[in-house]
Amino acid sequence: MTTSNPVSSAQSSLISALPNNHLFNSLLLKGKVAIITGASSGIGYATAQLFARQGAAVVLAARRQAELVQLVAEIRAQGGQAVALAGDVGHEAFAQQLVELAIRQFGRLDIAFNNAAILGTMGPVPEMSLQQWNEVMQTNLTSAFLAAKYQLPAILTSGGGSLIFTSTFVGYTAGMPGIAAYAASKAGLIGLTKVLATEYGAQKIRVNALLPGGTDTPTGREFASTPDALEFIASLHALKRMANPAEIAQSALYLASDLSSFTTGTALLVDGGISINHV
Repeated sequence: MTTSNPVSSAQSSLISALPNNHLFNSLLLKGKVAIITGASSGIGYATAQLFARQGAAVVLAARRQAELVQLVAEIRAQGGQAVALAGDVGHEAFAQQLVELAIRQFGRLDIAFNNAAILGTMGPVPEMSLQQWNEVMQTNLTSAFLAAKYQLPAILTSGGGSLIFTSTFVGYTAGMPGIAAYAASKAGLIGLTKVLATEYGAQKIRVNALLPGGTDTPTGREFASTPDALEFIASLHALKRMANPAEIAQSALYLASDLSSFTTGTALLVDGGISINHV
């Protein structure tokens, strides 16, 4: 004969504290509005598609107008809500315009996935011009400051939400030659993430950095531009392959949704084990 123990009061408290009992049976971003930069290809493109499928209205940004128009059409054809604005994330006016578009079109802002970046000119530091260095910093790091400057007040007005920056393992758990500006700019994002997380946690804004490993994107193929180079980069990962952008998008969804309700100030490695693989 077996008997079942009653659920303890502590267990009951834990269960009731879990976000939304039916969370796993519903759209994770239903009713939310999200800005996604770098949306015309790669991780940004995959994330835009996924967020829209999960119920978010998405405001898409990239430099390439034609690709954005096509992506908006694809999302709308699937029943999603999307608008887009082409421009340079390194320009303050553009950062402000994106937030204004979200408010004007959808009435609020809950999530921002600041993903746009460039690899920049590769080579040793002594051979790099100040202009080349500044171009990478402007696009990858200054853009994040500008984004946060305008996104945070809007997210506060919505009662809280999630701010996400795409960083990288390079300069965090590993160094790779020839990409000093890229590594420095992305490492700077982690510092920005941690400070903003402490500043805005009490106001219900979570701030996290997403650190992908090698991913099959246009930027990834700039770094590994030949089949041999791609094979070598894949071999550095414990999983012995590069990521599909859709796999990184799933981790962005985790950080954007209530699944990560107790996660903030984190540098989330989604790197296929490249940070721990030393054989």
